[in-house]
Amino acid sequence: MEIIGLIAVQAGLAAALAWWLAHDLLGNPNPVFAPTAAVGTIAAAIGQRTRRTVELLVGVGLGIAIGDGLVRLIGTGAWQTGIIVAFAIAIAIALGLVGRGGTVVSQVGGTAVLIATLSSSQRNLELPRVVDAVTGSVVGLVVVALLLPLNPMRVMHRAAAPVFDALAAYLRDIETALRTSDRNRARQALDGLRAMGPDVERLREALSGAEEVVTVAPARWHWRRHVEHYDRGVNYLVRVIDDSRALARRSATMIQYQEKLPGHLPDAVAALAEAICQLHRETRADKPHERTRHHALRAADEAGRAMAIGLQNFGVTTATQVRVTASDLLRATGCSADEANRQVRQTARHAEQAASAEG
Repeated sequence: MEIIGLIAVQAGLAAALAWWLAHDLLGNPNPVFAPTAAVGTIAAAIGQRTRRTVELLVGVGLGIAIGDGLVRLIGTGAWQTGIIVAFAIAIAIALGLVGRGGTVVSQVGGTAVLIATLSSSQRNLELPRVVDAVTGSVVGLVVVALLLPLNPMRVMHRAAAPVFDALAAYLRDIETALRTSDRNRARQALDGLRAMGPDVERLREALSGAEEVVTVAPARWHWRRHVEHYDRGVNYLVRVIDDSRALARRSATMIQYQEKLPGHLPDAVAALAEAICQLHRETRADKPHERTRHHALRAADEAGRAMAIGLQNFGVTTATQVRVTASDLLRATGCSADEANRQVRQTARHAEQAASAEG
């Protein structure tokens, strides 16, 4: 609600400033489009406002060019308006502007309509339309960048919490399924992991918005490094979700075939869940990832001990998947791929040798 309220205030302020600039300073007696453009910029999804502004200006410019040119050729009227709008939209599509967002096409069509319908009663609409578009768009960007910028970390924290919490919970479900040989619980965890797409998408959008804010808002530049850390963590977090799906699937198959299931394997999954929780805490607080790495390597250690005790076909693939997940968690903390793989491999090998010696 706090973010929604701030966006509402941003939109109101931007609309008022845009109207004042266009009417009082630039002398436009009816600056309807300036506040409209300002609100359009503010209302764009967080992270897409700069792109939205460029799309708006491109759409207005193209609409004016097409509309004005066709009005000179075929005049104005009902059928002329239909032809002008159809031609303007067709040109936008032919130029591949649809894939850049609906803003371009809507502005091309809307501006073409304006030119076609009002040209007969009002002359020289082109320049005021362009000036209004530029004024409103610039005011919208100034409001979000300088006057009332969002706090990027609040946006990120709110979007990240559901993803981290759900992932840790599903890993704990896999752990419980392994301890109790409950195949249905492993399958339910798999279904839950597969359904995480919308939360992950919201997290990606929040990250895009945070990156936009720390790029254009000087008051938020000090958050740049923190946002970069989030970016790295989120990219590998998505990989860990994919790893966890594979882990749930293999665990369910292992249980189905009633393979030998040593206690070290659920212990390894429990360590992965704790590593996720620690990654969330450390990323949120912008602290070193020592405890995340500790738990990720503990998962590799437990997987190695499970291998030493003896696993069958699907048990081996499950233990291997634990190691893959642990490696991606280390990469989320800043380790290179080679270093993460080396640490996991070394830890698992030492644990396996130690368990074999003890046995």
